[in-house]
Amino acid sequence: MKTSKPRSKEPANLNRQSAQQFVNVQDIRGNFLFTQDGWLLCYLRLFPISLELLSAAEKRLMIGKLTAELSSVRFPFKFLAVSRPVDISPLISELASSLAAADPKQKELLRQEISEMNTLSLSGEVVERQFYLILWQRQESGERDLLEKAKRLVQHFEEGSVQAHVLKQHEIVQLCNLVNNPAFTHLEDTDTKAAIPFVTEV
Repeated sequence: MKTSKPRSKEPANLNRQSAQQFVNVQDIRGNFLFTQDGWLLCYLRLFPISLELLSAAEKRLMIGKLTAELSSVRFPFKFLAVSRPVDISPLISELASSLAAADPKQKELLRQEISEMNTLSLSGEVVERQFYLILWQRQESGERDLLEKAKRLVQHFEEGSVQAHVLKQHEIVQLCNLVNNPAFTHLEDTDTKAAIPFVTEV
């Protein structure tokens, strides 16, 4: 086994770093995020589609269209999928407003439903998946070229029947909060179990 290199004895001065230094963000302006190491990032949001509502022929047609549209893309991009808590307070308000005009049995059912919705809302289990694409290039190359690439990619996806748009400043801030701020993220349940592997003799 190789021995690891000795670590530097200089203490990491993390408590003096600002949040921008920690996440490598210099500025967020317009449709772009500027990093401190000289990169320019642009984000696209892809809106999901329900494949369960499509027939097998429609799925094949969509796959063919998307493949044809994206085959002409000759620049790199990164795919990002994150979970975001869903605001179900309008649904709870609508159920509460229905209580006045309901009969006793309906009131009982509505109260049970409101109680269940409140439990889900407080637990943070009601999440939706959001999908993003990230484009990047050096800041010296300019903003116009990257924005044109992003708009061209949006057009390719829309030709393939997938709705997409370029994120604006406030949407990029929301995405950064969603990825980097633990208060905005929720862990999803998985079926994996913790296990310790053992090597047995044959």
